[in-house]
Amino acid sequence: MITRKEIVAYIDHTNLSPEATSEDIETLCEQAHRHSFKAVCVNSCHVAHAAHLLRNSPVLICSVVGFPLGAVEPQAKAYEAALAVEQGADEIDMVQNIGAVKEKTYEKVLRDIEGVVRCGGRVKVILETCLLTPSEIIAACRIAEKAGAHFVKTSTGFSTGGATTEYVSLMKKTVPNMKVNSAGGIKTFEDAVNMIEAGADRIGASRGLDIIS
Repeated sequence: MITRKEIVAYIDHTNLSPEATSEDIETLCEQAHRHSFKAVCVNSCHVAHAAHLLRNSPVLICSVVGFPLGAVEPQAKAYEAALAVEQGADEIDMVQNIGAVKEKTYEKVLRDIEGVVRCGGRVKVILETCLLTPSEIIAACRIAEKAGAHFVKTSTGFSTGGATTEYVSLMKKTVPNMKVNSAGGIKTFEDAVNMIEAGADRIGASRGLDIIS
């Protein structure tokens, strides 16, 4: 069984609050560096600041794109992603076009993701599983894989629900060659362990300190 010491390597220490200040990002980065979390995850307006703060640290910089709805034009997502990478982001967590998945316009979903993948960095596609059926989750995972993304991610944490072990397991079984990021509502060490046992390779959490304590 994974230990608290080992679990830090799974955690994306996250602050995506709309009211997050520069000081809040400094606190986030200091905590991530001190505890050796895998990454910090911030809104794109904070990428340059986080990258500067963590310039001598192995902690990765992750930026969300098209967040939290995903309902923006592909060109806008690609531009936001390219700018984030230019400013120091190692990873991009993009929200897919959820409506396009539901209406089965899969070519539109594919182009949306491909545009971000071309910008560089490691790309995680946020599916927002709480808004999808199991068959839609399967379709979305396969499209993300076809587009060249590196991860599929469960949730933004800003919708009607968060991660579940059921959907993490489904995602891992659907695209076993991709990594799975579980996020949304993970608050305790036990929550995180359950997600990892279900197949999660990374844990996105704003409660990273609670998880390791």
